[in-house]
Amino acid sequence: MTARMNRRMANEVCGDCGTAEPGWASINRGVLLCDDCCSVHRSLGRHISQVRSLQHSNWAPSLLTMVQQLVTSGANSIWEHSLLDPAMARSTKRKPSPNDSLSTKADFTKAKYQYLAFVHRLPCREDDDSTMQDLSKQLHSSVRTGSLETSLRLLSLGADVNFFHPERGATPLHVAASAGQTGQVELLIVHGADPGALDINSKTPIQCAKEAGFTDLYERLMACQFELTDRLIYYLCGRKPDHLSGQHFIIPEMADSSLDRSELAKQARKKLQALSNRQFEELAMDVYDEVDRREMDAVWLTTQNHSALVMDRTVVPFLPVNPEFSSTRNQGRQKLARFNAREFATLIIDILIDARRRQQPGGQHGSISDAPMTREEMALALGRMSGFSDEEPVYDSVASDEDDLENQRLSDPKGQRAESMASSDLSDGPITLEEYLQVKKALAASDARVQQLLQVKQQQQQEISLLQSMVQKLMQENANLRTQVASAQATANKQEGNVENNNAAASRSGRDRPISMFETRAAPKELSTWKEMGKLPSTEDLVAGMPSSIQQDMGVAGAGPQDDKVNTQGAEPTSLPSQDDVVRKTEQITKNIQELLRSAQESKHDSFIACSEKILTAVKEMAALFPEKPRSETIRLSLQLLTSSAQRLQVQCHHTVPTEPEGDVDMQLLTQQVIQCAYDIAKAAKQLVTIFQ
Repeated sequence: MTARMNRRMANEVCGDCGTAEPGWASINRGVLLCDDCCSVHRSLGRHISQVRSLQHSNWAPSLLTMVQQLVTSGANSIWEHSLLDPAMARSTKRKPSPNDSLSTKADFTKAKYQYLAFVHRLPCREDDDSTMQDLSKQLHSSVRTGSLETSLRLLSLGADVNFFHPERGATPLHVAASAGQTGQVELLIVHGADPGALDINSKTPIQCAKEAGFTDLYERLMACQFELTDRLIYYLCGRKPDHLSGQHFIIPEMADSSLDRSELAKQARKKLQALSNRQFEELAMDVYDEVDRREMDAVWLTTQNHSALVMDRTVVPFLPVNPEFSSTRNQGRQKLARFNAREFATLIIDILIDARRRQQPGGQHGSISDAPMTREEMALALGRMSGFSDEEPVYDSVASDEDDLENQRLSDPKGQRAESMASSDLSDGPITLEEYLQVKKALAASDARVQQLLQVKQQQQQEISLLQSMVQKLMQENANLRTQVASAQATANKQEGNVENNNAAASRSGRDRPISMFETRAAPKELSTWKEMGKLPSTEDLVAGMPSSIQQDMGVAGAGPQDDKVNTQGAEPTSLPSQDDVVRKTEQITKNIQELLRSAQESKHDSFIACSEKILTAVKEMAALFPEKPRSETIRLSLQLLTSSAQRLQVQCHHTVPTEPEGDVDMQLLTQQVIQCAYDIAKAAKQLVTIFQ
């Protein structure tokens, strides 16, 4: 059914520019998107648009049905109301066409979704409480029916998705669950409805659906309640808990627990447990958004044809800014992108462990640590584990009256999600010994490889230092040689003038003069030869005609004994390459990366090693164009990223071949890591090309 719906929606067009066969969807806006518009939506952030791939993302069938119904019912007209009004068409922006530039599409998309420039406005103030309350009550009535477009229109006008109706004693999600409206439930969940909210009878929407006999809807609401932790678990190990059997958590373990045994890690985990529920929930949501960004980057790189791999619209490097958050929290969200795979996995595991503790009876915070800490202190400790600077702010501090706000929230019958989750019958499903040993073996092999690469890096750094000292010595000797050659050339020119004058005088007197002891015996003949040829001798020709003793004093290469010769063949280039050379090598790297990504898209994992070898060779050829130590810091960092990413890519590709016959490799996770390495290589190559433009 999912494949059939995807084919059916493929006949539609992009809701923002009209491009045919869109491959993406914005699930909270109810529109389909092309590649260009998708890149703009992702750059706006998940608080504006939640994007998924129609072919490569994991879809719940009911969620895909909801999106398809919104698309076919014309939900796009909600966001383009004024564009469809003939009376206002001249005063509004023009909708872009498929051939318009990316910047034109980006300006239109921001106006359409971020600023809601074309949405129908009510003839009243937006902060009018009575109007907003009336809209929220209309939403209560709308979710009883199957009209998703009406509900979405009310939400676009400002209706509260978690509005507690004072007369009915329930939220819109309770009403939709009791009525069995699966599409309305999906729409409300996407827009932030709380599946753990309580009605006037202390029932959750999950219980309402179960009592009404809607089994499928009950199971879907149960999965939505644990959406955050389920996605974190699936990101780490590719599995999801079985909530119907009472299993709500799967806690993976790292093969090497050296980080867990450190005092800093224990202190960070202890402070994490001391966070209030509100602080912990915000941290978990930030990590959830970062997981979504990384997964969507991997899907994006898999689906593209990579004809323009180094263009600006390839991936989103970090989480976009959310204006509703403080600047400090936005900085912390963006710094999550700097966590490598191991550090990010460790952070997710700690969050999962503490989430399970908080949802168990008696697992409230405050009994672990003597002094609670702010999110800023906790992230600072985590940043130290990741090698970040202690002075860089990661998360914002917490207001002093937060505990009072938390108590008010917990006492509110409309916001007791934490208690409802804590009162659930939760249990932890065990991981089999075979799975544990497989993961432990794979992580141990990866850690050993990392240690080996660190040793190689240290050796390379020592060799680089030695080469740098040799280059400095050679540059000094070259400067001295140039000075000596220039002095010798001036002397030779002076001697040439004396010889010509003496020859003229000798021809007049009819006899030759004696040759000076300071002149080379063959000089008159050689100079006359050069004169007959119509050109002056070069510096090298003059030096070659001097005695070997003078050449040795001048430090000319080849004039002394064989042991004193300086071999300049194969020396590193001392100047930057031309733009054409850099572009040509970049195209070669991009071509090899395209071949690798096609293999990944076609699941040809046996071709990874050969492709990585080609990429590594092309990267080495690119690096050989540059001096050993470029003066530009940007060039040096780009070259380091280029070479290190190529080496990591080769390591990851070799992991496709199990080290033991019975070894099992998670090809999906490995493919994502290979794609991430390929992106890092393309990013470094793009930086080098940009410098030479």
